[in-house]
Amino acid sequence: MFYLFIKRLMDILVSIIFLICTLWLYIPIIILIKFDSPGEAIFGQWRVGKGERLFRCYKFRTMISVDTGDKSKPIQQDGRVTRIGKRLRRWSIDEWPQFWNILKGDMSLVGPRPELPDFVEQYQDWQKRRFEFKPGLTGWWQVNGRKQPMHDHIDEDIYYVDHASCKLDLLILFRTIGAVMGGQGAC
Repeated sequence: MFYLFIKRLMDILVSIIFLICTLWLYIPIIILIKFDSPGEAIFGQWRVGKGERLFRCYKFRTMISVDTGDKSKPIQQDGRVTRIGKRLRRWSIDEWPQFWNILKGDMSLVGPRPELPDFVEQYQDWQKRRFEFKPGLTGWWQVNGRKQPMHDHIDEDIYYVDHASCKLDLLILFRTIGAVMGGQGAC
């Protein structure tokens, strides 16, 4: 399918350009994370990708390494997010290592949200349709329902699967750029 060829080509080109332009910032970011709290600066978390295949999704660490937070509160309010983590999340800098996942082919620039395996085990068959596409760095849920809990977004991911196109991908990318430039990240 021509759309998938163009999508992969864009993933590769944008990832290479982004990594070349930002790689020099990784060292200061890593130093700030390490000074802010102990633990790894970049971590990998198992996520479920296209075809329900597991892969390691990389991010800059924005929370304390020891799980001491109150899980009944939103992450932003429970004390697990570090000082530097709040800033990285606000500008979505914590997501930058995922450009490596995109370059490797585990992810795409645009697609359904990469889901945690524990949640996928509870999915009904209709919900597994989201795995017809590679998970995205951004997606329909991120630009439309970002303030809702992240595991209540399956309908938006299915909408993306049903309507995926170059036009929709470009719309999502432009809306994502606007949200990031406006500092409307996770915190």
